[in-house]
Amino acid sequence: MKNLLLTLTTIVILCSCGEHTESKTISISSESTSEFQNGDIIFQTSQSSQSKAIQLATNSKYSHVGIIYNNSNKWYVYEAVQPVKLTPLKVWIDRGKNDHYVVKRLKNATDVLTKETLSKMRQVGEQYMGKNYDIYFEWSDDKIYCSELVWKVYKEATGIEIGKLEELKDFDLTHEAVKQKMKERYGDNIPMDEKVISPAAMFNSDKLITVKEE
Repeated sequence: MKNLLLTLTTIVILCSCGEHTESKTISISSESTSEFQNGDIIFQTSQSSQSKAIQLATNSKYSHVGIIYNNSNKWYVYEAVQPVKLTPLKVWIDRGKNDHYVVKRLKNATDVLTKETLSKMRQVGEQYMGKNYDIYFEWSDDKIYCSELVWKVYKEATGIEIGKLEELKDFDLTHEAVKQKMKERYGDNIPMDEKVISPAAMFNSDKLITVKEE
């Protein structure tokens, strides 16, 4: 079957060091013969400095998440790092601990992720491209963190909430590594009532099924 093509407008892709690379036009195929599909959600254990604290606080080994897209027969992950950008899938996988990853998909993806919906996901996602990573996990659009990016793209484009929103006080903040990281970020003014969506909450969502694990 001939692939249906959705063309993203020209966007500037930024590298992790914050320098600009050349602009490029992203074309997303709405169908795929691969084991991956546009809109799949991919999880890994990040090797960043804050990953251990996230794992302990959320009681999960998964600390980073992004959305998979196909561009000209090459797979990318749309993710919130520094800054928000598209990262080649292999580069993204290699960056995680032991190259391990899990891919999940909406149970009703065939019905929900239509050509029109994927186009809307693209439009929603564009507003975050190039934004800085939010180390304070605030629920605003000025800066954004990984699970917040994925959650908001899905919520705004499909109306589906993947994972339960929590508050910072709902997490396990008793571990020393977590306390240290919180102290570094907030000092003595920890915003316990801040709304948060964690990679763990998304990973455990009953709206998703696991389609691949390596």
